[in-house]
Amino acid sequence: MDDEYEKLIRRMNPPRVVIDNEACKNATVIRVDSANKHGILLEVVQALTDLNLIITKAYIASDGGWFMDVFNVTDQDGNKITDEEILDYIQKSLGSDACFISSMRRSVGVIPSTDHTSIELTGSDRPGLLSEVSAVLTHLKCNVVNAEVWTHNTRAAAVMHVADEETGCAITDPERLSKVKQLLCNVLKGSNKSREAKTVVSHGVTHTERRLHQMMFADRDYENIYNDRSDEAQRPNVNVVNWCDKDYSVVTIRSKDRPKLLFDTVCTLTDMQYVVFHANVDAEGPEAYQEYYIRHIDGSPVKSDAERQRVIQCLEAAIERRVSEVRTLPCLC
Repeated sequence: MDDEYEKLIRRMNPPRVVIDNEACKNATVIRVDSANKHGILLEVVQALTDLNLIITKAYIASDGGWFMDVFNVTDQDGNKITDEEILDYIQKSLGSDACFISSMRRSVGVIPSTDHTSIELTGSDRPGLLSEVSAVLTHLKCNVVNAEVWTHNTRAAAVMHVADEETGCAITDPERLSKVKQLLCNVLKGSNKSREAKTVVSHGVTHTERRLHQMMFADRDYENIYNDRSDEAQRPNVNVVNWCDKDYSVVTIRSKDRPKLLFDTVCTLTDMQYVVFHANVDAEGPEAYQEYYIRHIDGSPVKSDAERQRVIQCLEAAIERRVSEVRTLPCLC
Protein backbone atom coordinates (compact mmCIF):
# COMPACT_ATOMS: atom_id res chain seq x y z
CA MET A 1 0.00 0.00 0.00
CA ASP A 2 1.60 3.29 -1.07
CA ASP A 3 1.65 6.32 1.23
CA GLU A 4 -0.96 8.35 -0.69
CA TYR A 5 -3.46 5.49 -0.73
CA GLU A 6 -2.81 4.83 2.95
CA LYS A 7 -3.48 8.49 3.76
CA LEU A 8 -6.78 8.28 1.86
CA ILE A 9 -7.82 5.18 3.80
CA ARG A 10 -6.90 6.90 7.06
CA ARG A 11 -8.96 9.97 6.17
CA MET A 12 -11.96 7.81 5.32
CA ASN A 13 -11.49 5.53 8.35
CA PRO A 14 -9.39 7.41 10.90
CA PRO A 15 -7.87 5.24 13.64
CA ARG A 16 -9.55 5.55 17.01
CA VAL A 17 -7.39 5.37 20.12
CA VAL A 18 -8.92 5.23 23.59
CA ILE A 19 -6.68 5.42 26.67
CA ASP A 20 -8.40 4.35 29.88
CA ASN A 21 -6.88 4.53 33.35
CA GLU A 22 -10.07 3.44 35.12
CA ALA A 23 -10.97 0.12 33.46
CA CYS A 24 -8.14 -1.89 35.05
CA LYS A 25 -6.88 -1.74 38.62
CA ASN A 26 -3.17 -2.10 37.87
CA ALA A 27 -2.64 -1.08 34.23
CA THR A 28 -3.48 1.55 31.65
CA VAL A 29 -5.76 0.13 28.95
CA ILE A 30 -5.13 1.25 25.37
CA ARG A 31 -7.69 0.36 22.69
CA VAL A 32 -6.84 0.83 19.02
CA ASP A 33 -9.38 0.47 16.17
CA SER A 34 -8.28 1.15 12.61
CA ALA A 35 -8.37 -0.02 9.01
CA ASN A 36 -6.42 -3.26 8.73
CA LYS A 37 -3.19 -3.70 6.75
CA HIS A 38 -0.21 -6.01 6.89
CA GLY A 39 2.23 -4.96 9.59
CA ILE A 40 -0.12 -2.76 11.59
CA LEU A 41 0.19 -4.92 14.71
CA LEU A 42 3.96 -4.52 14.61
CA GLU A 43 3.60 -0.74 14.19
CA VAL A 44 1.42 -0.48 17.31
CA VAL A 45 3.58 -2.82 19.42
CA GLN A 46 6.72 -1.02 18.26
CA ALA A 47 5.31 2.38 19.20
CA LEU A 48 4.48 1.18 22.72
CA THR A 49 7.79 -0.66 23.11
CA ASP A 50 9.81 2.35 21.98
CA LEU A 51 8.32 4.24 24.94
CA ASN A 52 9.69 1.50 27.24
CA LEU A 53 6.17 0.52 28.27
CA ILE A 54 5.53 -2.97 29.61
CA ILE A 55 2.68 -4.82 27.87
CA THR A 56 1.12 -7.12 30.46
CA LYS A 57 -1.89 -8.26 28.43
CA ALA A 58 -3.00 -7.95 24.83
CA TYR A 59 -6.04 -9.01 22.81
CA ILE A 60 -5.86 -8.71 19.03
CA ALA A 61 -8.51 -9.26 16.36
CA SER A 62 -8.06 -8.35 12.69
CA ASP A 63 -10.44 -10.49 10.65
CA GLY A 64 -11.74 -8.70 7.58
CA GLY A 65 -10.83 -5.10 6.91
CA TRP A 66 -10.70 -3.82 10.48
CA PHE A 67 -8.02 -4.06 13.15
CA MET A 68 -9.08 -4.00 16.81
CA ASP A 69 -6.76 -4.56 19.73
CA VAL A 70 -6.49 -3.90 23.44
CA PHE A 71 -3.25 -3.52 25.39
CA ASN A 72 -2.78 -3.35 29.15
CA VAL A 73 0.43 -1.42 29.77
CA THR A 74 2.48 -0.13 32.69
CA ASP A 75 5.70 1.79 33.11
CA GLN A 76 8.97 0.07 34.05
CA ASP A 77 7.98 0.20 37.74
CA GLY A 78 4.63 -1.51 37.17
CA ASN A 79 2.56 1.66 37.52
CA LYS A 80 -0.17 3.06 35.30
CA ILE A 81 0.82 5.66 32.71
CA THR A 82 -0.09 9.10 34.06
CA ASP A 83 2.47 11.35 32.36
CA GLU A 84 0.40 13.61 30.09
CA GLU A 85 3.21 13.98 27.54
CA ILE A 86 3.47 10.21 27.12
CA LEU A 87 -0.31 9.81 26.92
CA ASP A 88 -0.49 12.57 24.31
CA TYR A 89 2.31 10.97 22.29
CA ILE A 90 0.54 7.59 22.35
CA GLN A 91 -2.66 9.23 21.15
CA LYS A 92 -0.91 11.03 18.30
CA SER A 93 1.41 8.22 17.22
CA LEU A 94 -1.38 5.63 17.04
CA GLY A 95 -4.30 7.88 16.11
CA SER A 96 -5.35 9.94 13.11
CA ASP A 97 -2.17 12.07 13.23
CA ALA A 98 0.04 9.02 12.77
CA CYS A 99 0.51 9.03 8.96
CA PHE A 100 4.02 10.44 8.97
CA ILE A 101 5.08 8.69 12.15
CA SER A 102 3.85 5.30 10.96
CA SER A 103 5.54 5.62 7.58
CA MET A 104 8.84 6.20 9.40
CA ARG A 105 8.16 3.39 11.86
CA ARG A 106 7.40 0.96 9.07
CA SER A 107 10.58 1.78 7.17
CA VAL A 108 13.14 -0.97 7.10
CA GLY A 109 15.34 0.93 4.70
CA VAL A 110 17.01 4.22 5.45
CA ILE A 111 15.87 7.73 6.29
CA PRO A 112 18.46 10.26 5.08
CA SER A 113 20.77 11.73 7.71
CA THR A 114 23.60 14.24 7.44
CA ASP A 115 24.71 13.64 11.02
CA HIS A 116 26.10 10.16 10.64
CA THR A 117 26.70 7.18 8.40
CA SER A 118 25.04 3.88 9.33
CA ILE A 119 27.12 0.72 9.18
CA GLU A 120 25.46 -2.69 9.45
CA LEU A 121 27.71 -5.63 10.28
CA THR A 122 27.09 -9.37 10.42
CA GLY A 123 29.68 -12.07 10.94
CA SER A 124 31.13 -14.68 13.27
CA ASP A 125 31.24 -13.81 16.95
CA ARG A 126 34.44 -14.28 18.92
CA PRO A 127 36.22 -12.73 21.92
CA GLY A 128 37.69 -9.34 21.12
CA LEU A 129 35.60 -8.76 17.98
CA LEU A 130 34.22 -5.43 19.17
CA SER A 131 37.70 -4.16 20.03
CA GLU A 132 38.96 -5.09 16.57
CA VAL A 133 36.06 -3.30 14.89
CA SER A 134 36.66 -0.22 17.06
CA ALA A 135 40.37 -0.25 16.20
CA VAL A 136 39.62 -0.30 12.46
CA LEU A 137 37.20 2.62 12.76
CA THR A 138 39.64 4.61 14.89
CA HIS A 139 42.40 4.00 12.35
CA LEU A 140 40.11 5.31 9.61
CA LYS A 141 39.28 8.41 11.70
CA CYS A 142 35.65 7.43 12.25
CA ASN A 143 33.98 8.34 15.53
CA VAL A 144 31.27 5.97 16.72
CA VAL A 145 28.25 8.05 17.72
CA ASN A 146 26.35 5.01 19.01
CA ALA A 147 26.13 1.30 18.35
CA GLU A 148 24.07 -1.71 19.29
CA VAL A 149 25.47 -5.22 19.05
CA TRP A 150 23.63 -8.54 19.36
CA THR A 151 25.35 -11.91 19.54
CA HIS A 152 23.64 -15.28 19.25
CA ASN A 153 24.55 -18.82 18.27
CA THR A 154 28.16 -17.91 17.33
CA ARG A 155 26.94 -15.05 15.11
CA ALA A 156 27.12 -11.30 15.67
CA ALA A 157 25.17 -8.37 14.23
CA ALA A 158 25.68 -4.67 14.82
CA VAL A 159 24.18 -1.38 13.74
CA MET A 160 26.69 1.43 14.21
CA HIS A 161 26.34 5.15 13.56
CA VAL A 162 29.66 6.78 12.74
CA ALA A 163 30.78 10.31 11.90
CA ASP A 164 33.92 11.84 10.49
CA GLU A 165 36.44 12.53 13.24
CA GLU A 166 37.20 16.07 12.02
CA THR A 167 33.83 17.38 10.83
CA GLY A 168 31.46 15.40 13.05
CA CYS A 169 29.24 14.82 10.00
CA ALA A 170 28.32 11.80 7.90
CA ILE A 171 31.11 10.25 5.83
CA THR A 172 30.33 10.60 2.12
CA ASP A 173 33.61 9.91 0.29
CA PRO A 174 32.98 6.71 -1.76
CA GLU A 175 36.62 5.61 -1.69
CA ARG A 176 36.82 5.97 2.07
CA LEU A 177 33.52 4.12 2.56
CA SER A 178 34.74 1.32 0.31
CA LYS A 179 37.84 0.96 2.46
CA VAL A 180 35.73 0.92 5.63
CA LYS A 181 33.58 -1.88 4.20
CA GLN A 182 36.56 -3.92 3.04
CA LEU A 183 38.51 -3.75 6.30
CA LEU A 184 35.48 -4.40 8.50
CA CYS A 185 34.44 -7.34 6.36
CA ASN A 186 37.91 -8.86 6.83
CA VAL A 187 37.64 -8.42 10.60
CA LEU A 188 34.16 -9.96 10.73
CA LYS A 189 35.08 -12.97 8.67
CA GLY A 190 38.07 -13.82 10.83
CA SER A 191 39.10 -17.46 10.50
CA ASN A 192 35.58 -18.70 9.70
CA LYS A 193 35.64 -19.26 5.95
CA SER A 194 32.42 -21.28 5.89
CA ARG A 195 30.07 -18.45 6.89
CA GLU A 196 29.65 -15.14 5.13
CA ALA A 197 30.53 -11.80 6.67
CA LYS A 198 28.65 -8.74 5.48
CA THR A 199 29.07 -4.98 5.79
CA VAL A 200 26.48 -2.48 4.53
CA VAL A 201 26.96 1.30 4.61
CA SER A 202 24.14 3.84 4.26
CA HIS A 203 23.48 7.51 4.97
CA GLY A 204 20.39 7.19 7.08
CA VAL A 205 18.67 5.75 10.12
CA THR A 206 16.52 2.68 10.67
CA HIS A 207 14.71 1.19 13.63
CA THR A 208 17.79 -0.44 15.12
CA GLU A 209 16.23 -3.36 16.97
CA ARG A 210 13.96 -4.35 14.11
CA ARG A 211 16.91 -4.14 11.75
CA LEU A 212 19.02 -6.34 14.05
CA HIS A 213 16.27 -8.97 14.03
CA GLN A 214 16.19 -8.89 10.24
CA MET A 215 19.96 -9.06 9.92
CA MET A 216 20.26 -12.09 12.20
CA PHE A 217 17.29 -13.78 10.52
CA ALA A 218 18.92 -13.26 7.11
CA ASP A 219 22.15 -14.64 8.59
CA ARG A 220 20.24 -17.79 9.68
CA ASP A 221 21.23 -17.56 13.33
CA TYR A 222 18.16 -19.70 14.08
CA GLU A 223 19.75 -22.86 12.66
CA ASN A 224 20.75 -25.46 15.28
CA ILE A 225 20.49 -22.94 18.08
CA TYR A 226 20.32 -25.53 20.86
CA ASN A 227 23.07 -27.93 19.85
CA ASP A 228 25.32 -26.64 22.61
CA ARG A 229 22.65 -25.79 25.17
CA SER A 230 22.91 -27.74 28.42
CA ASP A 231 20.01 -26.07 30.23
CA GLU A 232 16.90 -27.16 28.36
CA ALA A 233 14.72 -25.68 31.11
CA GLN A 234 15.52 -22.20 29.80
CA ARG A 235 14.38 -23.04 26.29
CA PRO A 236 11.18 -21.28 25.15
CA ASN A 237 8.28 -23.65 24.56
CA VAL A 238 7.01 -22.91 21.04
CA ASN A 239 4.32 -25.01 19.39
CA VAL A 240 2.60 -24.70 16.00
CA VAL A 241 -0.53 -26.66 15.06
CA ASN A 242 -3.07 -26.20 12.28
CA TRP A 243 -6.72 -25.47 13.05
CA CYS A 244 -8.13 -27.01 9.91
CA ASP A 245 -11.74 -25.87 10.40
CA LYS A 246 -10.68 -22.21 10.28
CA ASP A 247 -7.58 -22.49 8.07
CA TYR A 248 -5.42 -20.96 10.78
CA SER A 249 -2.11 -22.08 12.19
CA VAL A 250 -2.08 -21.62 15.96
CA VAL A 251 1.25 -20.60 17.47
CA THR A 252 1.64 -20.84 21.24
CA ILE A 253 4.69 -19.60 23.11
CA ARG A 254 5.52 -20.06 26.78
CA SER A 255 8.70 -18.43 28.01
CA LYS A 256 10.17 -16.40 30.81
CA ASP A 257 8.77 -12.89 30.59
CA ARG A 258 11.03 -9.93 29.87
CA PRO A 259 10.75 -6.44 28.36
CA LYS A 260 10.17 -6.27 24.58
CA LEU A 261 9.24 -9.95 24.32
CA LEU A 262 6.03 -9.20 22.41
CA PHE A 263 7.86 -6.91 19.99
CA ASP A 264 10.44 -9.62 19.26
CA THR A 265 7.86 -12.29 18.41
CA VAL A 266 5.54 -10.02 16.41
CA CYS A 267 8.52 -8.61 14.52
CA THR A 268 9.63 -12.11 13.55
CA LEU A 269 6.17 -13.26 12.43
CA THR A 270 5.77 -10.09 10.35
CA ASP A 271 9.18 -10.38 8.72
CA MET A 272 8.46 -14.04 7.92
CA GLN A 273 5.39 -12.78 6.02
CA TYR A 274 2.76 -14.15 8.39
CA VAL A 275 -0.43 -12.26 9.21
CA VAL A 276 -1.78 -12.34 12.78
CA PHE A 277 -5.59 -12.54 12.71
CA HIS A 278 -6.16 -13.11 16.41
CA ALA A 279 -3.86 -13.11 19.41
CA ASN A 280 -3.98 -13.38 23.16
CA VAL A 281 -1.02 -12.38 25.33
CA ASP A 282 -0.71 -12.72 29.11
CA ALA A 283 2.52 -11.58 30.76
CA GLU A 284 1.37 -10.60 34.22
CA GLY A 285 3.49 -13.21 35.98
CA PRO A 286 7.09 -14.40 35.63
CA GLU A 287 6.05 -16.56 32.65
CA ALA A 288 4.59 -15.08 29.48
CA TYR A 289 1.98 -16.86 27.38
CA GLN A 290 1.42 -15.82 23.77
CA GLU A 291 -1.11 -17.32 21.37
CA TYR A 292 -1.34 -16.31 17.71
CA TYR A 293 -3.74 -17.37 14.97
CA ILE A 294 -1.83 -16.84 11.76
CA ARG A 295 -1.79 -17.40 8.02
CA HIS A 296 0.92 -16.73 5.51
CA ILE A 297 0.46 -13.52 3.54
CA ASP A 298 -0.73 -15.68 0.62
CA GLY A 299 -3.71 -16.78 2.77
CA SER A 300 -2.55 -20.28 3.63
CA PRO A 301 -1.76 -21.81 7.02
CA VAL A 302 1.55 -23.56 7.64
CA LYS A 303 1.79 -26.14 4.87
CA SER A 304 4.46 -28.63 5.91
CA ASP A 305 6.40 -29.97 8.85
CA ALA A 306 9.53 -28.28 7.51
CA GLU A 307 7.76 -24.91 7.52
CA ARG A 308 6.42 -25.60 11.02
CA GLN A 309 9.92 -26.37 12.30
CA ARG A 310 11.26 -23.21 10.69
CA VAL A 311 8.60 -21.07 12.40
CA ILE A 312 9.47 -22.68 15.74
CA GLN A 313 13.21 -22.19 15.26
CA CYS A 314 12.84 -18.57 14.18
CA LEU A 315 10.61 -17.67 17.13
CA GLU A 316 12.98 -19.41 19.56
CA ALA A 317 15.86 -17.45 18.07
CA ALA A 318 13.93 -14.16 18.27
CA ILE A 319 13.35 -14.73 21.99
CA GLU A 320 16.88 -15.93 22.71
CA ARG A 321 18.98 -13.52 20.67
CA ARG A 322 18.06 -10.49 22.76
CA VAL A 323 18.66 -12.46 25.97
CA SER A 324 21.95 -13.93 24.75
CA GLU A 325 23.75 -10.62 24.77
CA VAL A 326 22.78 -7.06 24.00
CA ARG A 327 25.31 -4.30 24.27
CA THR A 328 24.24 -0.71 23.72
CA LEU A 329 27.30 1.47 23.27
CA PRO A 330 26.92 5.26 23.36
CA CYS A 331 30.46 5.87 22.17
CA LEU A 332 33.38 3.65 21.30
CA CYS A 333 35.94 6.12 19.97
